Amino acid sequence: MRRLTRTVAAAALATALALVSACSSGSDKSDDAKNAGAVGIEKVTYLTSFGNFGRDSYAWVAKEKGFFKDAGFDVEIKPGQGTGSVIQTIVGGQADFGPIDLTGGILQLGNGQAKDFVAVAAIQQRTMAAIVSVEGKNIATPKDLEGKKLADTPSSVVRNLFPTYAKLAGVDASKVTWVNGEPQTLMGTLASGSVDGIGQFVVGQPTVEAVTKKKPVVLPYSNVMQDLYGNALITSTKIAKEKPEMVKRFTEALLKGLEYALANPEEAANILKKNVDATNPAAAAAELQLMAAYVRSSNSGTALGTLDSGRVAKSIALLQGAGALKQNLTPDQIIDFNLAPKA
Repeated sequence: MRRLTRTVAAAALATALALVSACSSGSDKSDDAKNAGAVGIEKVTYLTSFGNFGRDSYAWVAKEKGFFKDAGFDVEIKPGQGTGSVIQTIVGGQADFGPIDLTGGILQLGNGQAKDFVAVAAIQQRTMAAIVSVEGKNIATPKDLEGKKLADTPSSVVRNLFPTYAKLAGVDASKVTWVNGEPQTLMGTLASGSVDGIGQFVVGQPTVEAVTKKKPVVLPYSNVMQDLYGNALITSTKIAKEKPEMVKRFTEALLKGLEYALANPEEAANILKKNVDATNPAAAAAELQLMAAYVRSSNSGTALGTLDSGRVAKSIALLQGAGALKQNLTPDQIIDFNLAPKA
């Protein structure tokens, strides 16, 4: 009888333990399901800087490799139309993040053309803005641009920064004609011979050559403006203020994509081709290879994405000295250093 009692008790205990285990397991699975549901449900719209070229492929890499998903984002990537347009779209609430040329952002903010946005990470440590022509146009120096016709989007930093570049390079800007173009058609416009040059990033050389079948001639703005940053990731001041941790997670995921794309340019180019059929993979990979030197800081060991207040102050001073800014600015008016990666 005693043995039977012990047997029944043991069975009851085992049943109870099984029930507790099942409940615990079910609870864990329920929590896991909730967490899984939370990851990926935060929908984000991201704009590229300027169309869909190799230089912007790192966003597609971050999506394809799962960096965005791991950080809790479901990201829709749309082609941007240049600095002014990207700022306007983000501030207007139609997108959440996107890269702009930081100098272009300073010009927009300092001249009252835009507000309510902040930069949270550097994409390139040096400006890649340039005028790009091809052989046969009799353009070899900045002075040769006088009397020529150039094309770019109205909101492009290359076009908006041109008066400052021209002043510092000794060019009479009034003797240069600008016509409007779109990101994806600029190179075709140059190839057709209807313009003498286009606003472009220096890394666009391989794509220009592929489209025009001619050797590019490049006039980098950095030759006369050395302290300027290149692209920087921005968001609205509203998002930065209300969701700082979300901004940090997104930035980290995007920079992972950038780092991977630079280390694996051919794979990144193929990922871009998978998502944007018009991509020329060889040209896209070459753009990334050229861009690597602009992304890495000259200070060895400095993390990707860092922004230096002193350098930004120098950029502002340069623009003020050239008469390009109507208002005085400080670095923290355009950059949220609390959200930017630390050096």
